[in-house]
Amino acid sequence: MLRARDAMDRAYAQPLDVPALARIAHVSEAHFTRTFRATFGETPHRYLQRRRVERAMSLLRDTNSSVTDICFQVGFGSLGTFSRTFRDIVGRSPRTYRREAAAVGVPTCFTMAWTRPND
Repeated sequence: MLRARDAMDRAYAQPLDVPALARIAHVSEAHFTRTFRATFGETPHRYLQRRRVERAMSLLRDTNSSVTDICFQVGFGSLGTFSRTFRDIVGRSPRTYRREAAAVGVPTCFTMAWTRPND
């Protein structure tokens, strides 16, 4: 399970699916999904989404790239899916998050700790 989670952390922007992750973990797809959820408290898909959103949050705070560019850069296939997932996890849209993060004016390490999604 750790190998698969590490692969998601490393290659979050790549298209990763359950069959590929199960091969990395050397188990069947069904066993992988059940065990991953029992071990980490969320499905592999949700874990990967959270990692992508965390990276997007950083890019929204620290770069001037467009929301669309960031969406594709972190591995989402469509802007609609990215925006919906971002809002589900963070509680606000990517544009609103960027606007609010720019106004905070505190060190990045504090911002990252305070705004880390815990969904």
